[in-house]
Amino acid sequence: MARRALKLATLAAATSGIYLYGNKFLDPNDFGVVRVGRAIATTAVITYDYLTSLRSVPYGSEEYDFLKSQVHLRSAERLRELCCANRGTFIKVGQHLGALDYLLPEEYTRTLKVLHSQAPQSTRQEIEQVIREDLGKEIKELFLSFEDTPLGAASLAQVHKAVLQDGRTVAVKIQHPKVQAQSSKDILLMEVLLLVVKQIFPDFEFMWLVEEAKKNLPLELDFLNEGRNAEKVAHMLKNFDFLKVPRIYWELSTRRVLLMEFMEGGQVNDSAYMERNGINVNEISRNLGKLYSEMIFVNGFVHCDPHPGNVLVKKCPASGKAHIILLDHGLYQVLSDSFRMDYCCLWQALIKADMKRVQKYSQRLGAGDLYPLFACMLTARSWESVNRGIDRSPVSASEDVEIRSNAAAYLPQITQLLNNVPRQMLLLLKTNDLLRGIESALHTRASASSFLNMSRCCIRAVSTYQRSKSHSLCRRAQISLSEALSLWQINLYELFLWLKGSQLGNWVIALLSRMHHST
Repeated sequence: MARRALKLATLAAATSGIYLYGNKFLDPNDFGVVRVGRAIATTAVITYDYLTSLRSVPYGSEEYDFLKSQVHLRSAERLRELCCANRGTFIKVGQHLGALDYLLPEEYTRTLKVLHSQAPQSTRQEIEQVIREDLGKEIKELFLSFEDTPLGAASLAQVHKAVLQDGRTVAVKIQHPKVQAQSSKDILLMEVLLLVVKQIFPDFEFMWLVEEAKKNLPLELDFLNEGRNAEKVAHMLKNFDFLKVPRIYWELSTRRVLLMEFMEGGQVNDSAYMERNGINVNEISRNLGKLYSEMIFVNGFVHCDPHPGNVLVKKCPASGKAHIILLDHGLYQVLSDSFRMDYCCLWQALIKADMKRVQKYSQRLGAGDLYPLFACMLTARSWESVNRGIDRSPVSASEDVEIRSNAAAYLPQITQLLNNVPRQMLLLLKTNDLLRGIESALHTRASASSFLNMSRCCIRAVSTYQRSKSHSLCRRAQISLSEALSLWQINLYELFLWLKGSQLGNWVIALLSRMHHST
């Protein structure tokens, strides 16, 4: 079997080489034998390790589980080294995998998370070249000052602080110059390698990753599209006064250069920063949940890269209010109405622990007989907690360990699910895991208020959709009345929870208890 793996890897090298050279849309000189060879060699070594290390060990034994964890770790480290060496699209895909905390083995997510802080930096000369080509001027002609050291570097671009000639301080996002040329070739190479690996491991179902990269990468590489997304979400969520989205300066923006208002703050997972600046951690977590519930359930237009570097917090000196600053608007998921309604109904069923409706709407979203696993993936809770009600108790340490270990134990079933669910679900799962990571860092995970706000958004979304499809005035009035009643019940329950946890509530309960005992 191991020899077969090496033969297939060699065949992949030859096949991909012939395909690349024969494809008129690709320039093999840009690829380079080292770049392609590195990816093929890494894939072959990882495949060989899985085939040989676990071959003679009884499946399901303690030794098997231990060795499998070691192979996962070695493979994740090799994959990380490949991403850092090949940069660009490889880092982007590695970051995506590293964000799937409750869907992939912990060895992979923990190892690949560092790619968020190990992205490459373009040189000053490369930055000058991009600006010259896209804006037709030198840096010194456009800016009074331009900081050489970037504020941050990502897989596709980096951001510099600068001051325009009129004195405005701006953030300048500049694309790495080689990313555009390499991205389509990188995706093609990944596709060929994944197809070969699937021949060796039939349960290996990761083609969805390539499909998502094919669809989303061209959009992320168009900074004009990112600017439009930023303006759209700022208008869409204008009622949230705590949200700040940088203004775009269109006159100096192109597909590879984006000029925007400069905003600064602490990362949203930095609880020490919030404590130093008098920012309420629970308020930030609650407001972040409101933003995403509104985006997902009500608007169906979702910012899908909320890692801590893209979500900042800052206390406004004038008002004393804490602001959430949302950055990097390149990756959005647009949800269809039918998908959004099924997703709303599924979450309502999960919150109410209505297992029949959980099964119904999970299956409508492609989960099939794996709906219990799908419910656990969505909520990052155990099946026992899902049955009991995910709002009944917070996540315990033992439950968190159980969920993470299940990600390794049920990897074939998880990858099967990821292949079967609608493509819209994939980025939502990644977004859910990133948000849970923030909540976990702030120790605010699974609060009752977050589920109540989700319920409000689901009720509003479903009611608005039903009204839009109804032509009867009487029916629309019934829908509005039902919506108002459901929202009133949630408000009443929220008041009960507040009283239960407040000093006034404790005093009232004590008084009622005394009155009961006296009678």
